[in-house]
Amino acid sequence: MLDALTLDQIRTFVAIADSGSFRAAAQKLSRVQSGVSVAIANLEAQLGVQLFDRSGHRPRLTPQGQILLGAARDIIVRVDMFRANARDFAAGVEIELSVAVDTLYPMESVGRAIAQMRQDFPAVAVRVQVEPLGGPLEALRRKRCLLAIMVGEDFRDPRIRFEALAPIAQIAVVASAHPLAAAEKHRTIGAEILSDHLQIVLSDPSTLSEGRDFGVLSSQTCRVNTQDAKHHLILGGVGWGRLPLWLVERDLIEGRLVRLNAAALGRRGEAASQAYLAHRLDEALGPASRRLAENLMGTTPTDNRQALTL
Repeated sequence: MLDALTLDQIRTFVAIADSGSFRAAAQKLSRVQSGVSVAIANLEAQLGVQLFDRSGHRPRLTPQGQILLGAARDIIVRVDMFRANARDFAAGVEIELSVAVDTLYPMESVGRAIAQMRQDFPAVAVRVQVEPLGGPLEALRRKRCLLAIMVGEDFRDPRIRFEALAPIAQIAVVASAHPLAAAEKHRTIGAEILSDHLQIVLSDPSTLSEGRDFGVLSSQTCRVNTQDAKHHLILGGVGWGRLPLWLVERDLIEGRLVRLNAAALGRRGEAASQAYLAHRLDEALGPASRRLAENLMGTTPTDNRQALTL
């Protein structure tokens, strides 16, 4: 009966195929040769298939044995992974790791850090939520995530630890066909000119910025809830706005967007904000989340790192 198959039999089958003989397999498995022979004979009887041709000096895989060898290897790998995952969970490795990321932070960098973490902890599920402004901090406060990446100094909480990652540059941009693009070619654009045109602004999903606006110069606004929506509306010529430099570099190079030399928003319309890795002081990080944090911090030069509790 197939239900009577054992992992020992499957490992013995693979060991013989890998070592080339029953004797070598017995040495590899620290068993007597007769025990190896009996294990394979029982396996072949249970399968109803001859796995090795024993007519020559050395056993050779039969055509059926060659096909089943791949399946046998897969079974061993999966069982070994099963055991490794169980050991990890017993050691306190997280079942799921949740991360909230500020929409201004490049997701590619987050992806590389997660991929590196999963090389050591492949069984850990990952959940990533991308939110602007106070969204990541609120996710930490409500324990909807264990780690958060926040940009800027506008939102703080004494229960949260902040570690500096890298500065994120934002620039004021507009579509190349927008009237402001023509005005930009001739002079520095003042706040009074910008206020005459629609500004695309991100809405805060949290209540942390209630009654406050960040970088809003125009009385005419179009509020959106995602960075992608803001980016595409600006590309479509609806209005102007600030976007992270990493997001719009190609648009600038290829002429779809134009930088606005708006002194009210920084030199040449550019301002840099510090990105931080944040987590709650009352929530211990597990092995996988610690590794992810290390990977994220590893993308930042050592002399730029600093731990802050604000």
